[in-house]
Amino acid sequence: MNDTSPAASELLQVDAPHRELLDQVLDKWSLQVLDVLCGKDLRFNELRRAIPAIGQKSLTASLRRLERNGMIERVVLQSRPVAVEYRIAPVGNTLNELVDALLRWTTENMPEVERARERFDAEEA
Repeated sequence: MNDTSPAASELLQVDAPHRELLDQVLDKWSLQVLDVLCGKDLRFNELRRAIPAIGQKSLTASLRRLERNGMIERVVLQSRPVAVEYRIAPVGNTLNELVDALLRWTTENMPEVERARERFDAEEA
């Protein structure tokens, strides 16, 4: 019988650069920004309205991180007054199905997670 298990060199690595990228792309606000921008291009204030719980400082920081990592693009529109629009970049668009899967997973599994938390908290009390 052939061994079909992956060789040690083929296993996925989660080293510092991977952790940093995942931290920056999958944090609380960036995940929501990506989800909203996968639907359509938006200006800053439109993003704030689409994610009402986010503050201006947090949204600015998330947009800068996502732009730095190539997930979104900041486009200056030639209008009066000058406006800026954010859109999903090609590499960011590759996350669309993954983000949807993560959001679907949290929705489906949240009741079990809440029960586990309640059991844990009851044992700790």
